[in-house]
Amino acid sequence: MYKLGFIGVGNMGGALLDACAKRIAGDDIIIADADTAKTAHFREKYGCHIGAAPDAAISAEYLFIGVKPQMAADLFDEIRFALEARKSPVILVSMMAGIPMEKIRAISGIECPVIRIMPNVAASVGEAMILASSLDASAGQTAEFTDFMADAGRLDFIPEKLIDAGTAVQGCGPAFVCMFVEALADGAVKCGIPRAKAYEYAVQTLKGTAVLLEESGKHPGEVKDMVTSPAGSTIEGVCALEEHGFRYAVMDAVVKAWQRNVGLK
Repeated sequence: MYKLGFIGVGNMGGALLDACAKRIAGDDIIIADADTAKTAHFREKYGCHIGAAPDAAISAEYLFIGVKPQMAADLFDEIRFALEARKSPVILVSMMAGIPMEKIRAISGIECPVIRIMPNVAASVGEAMILASSLDASAGQTAEFTDFMADAGRLDFIPEKLIDAGTAVQGCGPAFVCMFVEALADGAVKCGIPRAKAYEYAVQTLKGTAVLLEESGKHPGEVKDMVTSPAGSTIEGVCALEEHGFRYAVMDAVVKAWQRNVGLK
């Protein structure tokens, strides 16, 4: 038996494998992916075992499902016999968007604990905000799962009904943030700053402000007010953002993303 199995080690599955491999020995991990270059990479890097999807399904204690949602039915058709033939229960870990845990268990064809997670791209640098929910997983199983996922970022277990809304922030949010950083840098370039320095300044400003908010516990409005002097340049920029509906646009982006998440079911 292996502690972890990964079916699908693409961008997100691979990032989570990188994180888990800091705490779980590669010899205790089995991976399956149609892309043999990816599996060879992880075997070389960590010493992971390589197998077909049914091999991972029959032998891993925690089985990460990292395929696209539209591939779920075909995948479980492929591995159902292996799941049914197991000598000990599997814990299914799904990172498939839009598929509730009850449906995951239904299409798996077996009664087993399910942990549903929604990571984001920052898992690749160990700074993801990862949302999680569980169905019939024991306290010991969720604690163990939390431990070996710790190097991927921050993990927060929430009721499954909140995952679609949360994903609109932490899942879609990196795209919104990158658009802001790009726009901030473009503004700097228009003012004469070289492109490379504009991106450096914008990224560090975002990073520093985020750390300040996290470590100080201050409300974002309070930090904004600290920077916004009477009749100063910052208030001119704040007014320009408000004139163009900046805050409403961001709120509406989150709401639209949430509505789309709900519509995926």
